[in-house]
Amino acid sequence: MVRKTKEEAEKTRKDIIESARTVFHRCGVGRSTLEKIAREAGVTRGAVYWHFKDKAELFFAMRADVFAPMVERTDSILLSETYANPLDAIEASVKEFFRVLDDCSVVREVFEIMISRCEYVDEFASVQDEVGRPAYEFLEKIEGVYRKALEKGMLRQDLDPAMAARDTWAFTSGLLHLMLGCQKGSDLDRQIPAMISMHIALRRRN
Repeated sequence: MVRKTKEEAEKTRKDIIESARTVFHRCGVGRSTLEKIAREAGVTRGAVYWHFKDKAELFFAMRADVFAPMVERTDSILLSETYANPLDAIEASVKEFFRVLDDCSVVREVFEIMISRCEYVDEFASVQDEVGRPAYEFLEKIEGVYRKALEKGMLRQDLDPAMAARDTWAFTSGLLHLMLGCQKGSDLDRQIPAMISMHIALRRRN
């Protein structure tokens, strides 16, 4: 009976997170309420409060539900020792990120919520730094991989790894915003892998 109760509680929590994503995407985070989310999930508002203390905590749970597996997936490529050339790891990792974003509607919805459907004001003013933390962690990781490429003589010698990392960081962020601003299945979706390959090619030592 206890096990069943735990399983039911976990299912309710998951349903609330999925409903929050639906409501956040449809209404925008600012206009979403826990009452709307509870209605979408088919539970009481009290049930939502039992799992989450406020909307911000639910927002982060929704993000973590998608981000954790995404980061694990891309990091396994970016930090892999199987690539003789570290630049190949960067290229493959960034391509995998955009492939998942293109293939998985749930992942795309979460990024759309964070980028274009959330105003970081009022109760959300204090969470912006936390929302941006994964991007800065990505910057640190790719800088480390660029340094490995320089040590192996595979990065152009006139490039500073820190600046190369910032350039790739800005390129990836810009591409993400462009992709989310275009309809799924547009020409941009098909061009992204080639754009990433060209970006990395400009950093390779001939």
